[in-house]
Amino acid sequence: MATSRLDQATPDPILSQPPTNDAAAGEQPQIVEKHEEDHPTASHALAEEAISTETEEQGVSQMDHDHTEVKNLGWNDEGIPKPLVGGIENEELWTLVRRFNKQIFHVKSIEEPPLANLDMNIADGEEFSPEKLRAQLERMYMVVLVSLLSFWKHIVRLRSWREQKRTWAFLGVYALAWLLDILVPTIVGFLMVLIVYPPSRSYCFPPAPPSLINTNTGGLQKPPAGVLGSDDSMTGAPEKHEGEAVEQEAHSFVTSISTLVISTAAGKHPQGDPEHDKSNNAPDPTEITADVAHARDKSNGDESTHEHDRTKEPVSSAVWSQARPVMHAMADFVDTWERFGNALNATPPFPRQRPRLTLAACLLPMLVGSYFTTSYMLLKGMGFAVGFGFFGDPIMTPAIRFLHDKVPNWSKYLELRHTVLRGIPTNVQLVVTLLRIGEKNQAPIPPPPASDVPPPVEAHPTAGQDLDHLAVTEEELDHAVKPSENPPEEDANEGAVAGADAYDDLGKQKPKKGRRILNLLKGTAKGGIQTALTADKAKAKVGAKHAKNRLGAVKGSNSWPPRGPVTFPARCRGKKGHAYITSNATTPALSWTASIDDVNPAWTVAIADISDLKKIGGLGWKSKLMVGWATGKEIVDGMIIRTKSGEEFQLTAVTIRDDLFNRIIAMGSQMWEAW
Repeated sequence: MATSRLDQATPDPILSQPPTNDAAAGEQPQIVEKHEEDHPTASHALAEEAISTETEEQGVSQMDHDHTEVKNLGWNDEGIPKPLVGGIENEELWTLVRRFNKQIFHVKSIEEPPLANLDMNIADGEEFSPEKLRAQLERMYMVVLVSLLSFWKHIVRLRSWREQKRTWAFLGVYALAWLLDILVPTIVGFLMVLIVYPPSRSYCFPPAPPSLINTNTGGLQKPPAGVLGSDDSMTGAPEKHEGEAVEQEAHSFVTSISTLVISTAAGKHPQGDPEHDKSNNAPDPTEITADVAHARDKSNGDESTHEHDRTKEPVSSAVWSQARPVMHAMADFVDTWERFGNALNATPPFPRQRPRLTLAACLLPMLVGSYFTTSYMLLKGMGFAVGFGFFGDPIMTPAIRFLHDKVPNWSKYLELRHTVLRGIPTNVQLVVTLLRIGEKNQAPIPPPPASDVPPPVEAHPTAGQDLDHLAVTEEELDHAVKPSENPPEEDANEGAVAGADAYDDLGKQKPKKGRRILNLLKGTAKGGIQTALTADKAKAKVGAKHAKNRLGAVKGSNSWPPRGPVTFPARCRGKKGHAYITSNATTPALSWTASIDDVNPAWTVAIADISDLKKIGGLGWKSKLMVGWATGKEIVDGMIIRTKSGEEFQLTAVTIRDDLFNRIIAMGSQMWEAW
């Protein structure tokens, strides 16, 4: 029998695991031979192939070792080897995992393989929540808007004539194709070359940090963040790990939109405000948003409209009923964008050449047809299409009804993910496949490193290198990439408080009255929260279920204990303990016990029996906002595990909930769907 205590202090030992027991039956687990798992999707098959096929790009998680034990590859940020997975840098892998953690909240197992043979698709009936909508908006910024802005800056550079040799080359080819009436074939052929031969992309469009390029002139500019701390962000903000600057931009982008919406609801504008009204020192209504719209109407004398308003409920219902379809459509659009990106730049273990050849082959008919299509034929065809679409309902409606009768899901088969992009993953599907590689080899991929301390405000080590094609002097480039003498935030706040009364006797700036009021409210709220947390402990002792689930949700001052990849500190029904994942000898299982030394867990669930996995908050969203604002402490969240038989288990205060969640969904042979 394996030892029950886990030794996780060293970064690269082989860890022993406690045996799982059936607590209800009181029986010892039966040791059975490990059966070969099925490969229900291409993701499972590729993960298995990645560890069974030796290649030069093989990462540490794919290397052979004693498969009866779980290998620690550096959990708890200790000595993480490079690369973890062949063909992808650790920083890029962690960027994908961080964004995966923010996007996936709830998964359910499915019985039938998906049409595209890749699981982790978004369910048609996915649940709506404002938090998920925010995650999708941030994802839209990171995946789509950043790409479009970068592309536009490439166009601006070409049009600016600052890089004259490149612009002359494009102009010469364009003019020749126009004179020979082969403009469309030339453009299509150029796109095919960019797709099939990746080096041509950097040759025709030399990369440059988008934050350095002025959108209006195409010339050099100081990054909006005041320093070139990252190459892939729009602001150039510093980052400790790759991708963090773009993620922070996405967060600020959505926050700014939210603030604008709240300000609009509050009617925040200078119209009719007295020039020297002392009430302007009151707390900003965008920070205290409860009933701001109603308060605004009352202040304008429109209170009666609320009592007789018959539009409020219907309009509110219509907006909320359409919120889920809009969010789903947004997610589908970004998924398609990611699939195109992963087709052009595939990450192992997914094939690299086949997706590019498929996309190029789709353009081949357009290339051939453009040689035989005249301008007259094109205009006549467009006119016919518009007319048929407008007047052809008597033909189209019966045809569509016939298709629905003969092939009920015919529209699904025509989706890009089931045709041209079949087998090409989204970033979520890519992450799940990479996690499965580590799980298949008993070497779980460690979580991304923490970024508790902000990065220094300085240019990154390679800032300004390989940018000779921008046709600027070294002095200009050096001035652009180095930090500004006056950071943007200082410039923005300069002069915000003026006058002799704005400073105390020591020369320090006094806080505004509104800020002092908020600080007073914060102090009062903090005391109330401490009282509520103390009351929860008392309620939990007498058996209050909700109070038990809230215990440990607010992180204390003590540092986290060592955690993962086998043991995860967590509470169950308010009791302190550990969740364990066991995957050797016996059937892979998740269990929970109140003590590391206890070989009889309170409950055990086979990974293969899990049908539903859902992340839950440690506190309700209102309480979470209040605790975060008043105390500044971290909220530790939990998760719910449901089995095929209908049993439900809830873990609370899980210190690294996302990583436990990821291990569970990557271990078994289940096919998952995101809800």
